[in-house]
Amino acid sequence: MTLKEKVEQALDSVRPHLQADGGDVELVDVSEDGVAKVRLTGVCGCCPMSQMTLQHGVTNAVKQAVPEIKEVQSVN
Repeated sequence: MTLKEKVEQALDSVRPHLQADGGDVELVDVSEDGVAKVRLTGVCGCCPMSQMTLQHGVTNAVKQAVPEIKEVQSVN
């Protein structure tokens, strides 16, 4: 399984929580140096709490499932 596939699988674990509130997360890219770039979509894209969602929900899930990931960045 590739690094990108592992990250996608980790994102699948948080998607139901985001989708329950009308949002979602999309994997944009995974770099060789362990940076995953994601885009919050739907209401998550414009929510004032999106940075907390990214840090505490998405980042924690990805880093826990894929230790090779050093950072999760939000892109527009």
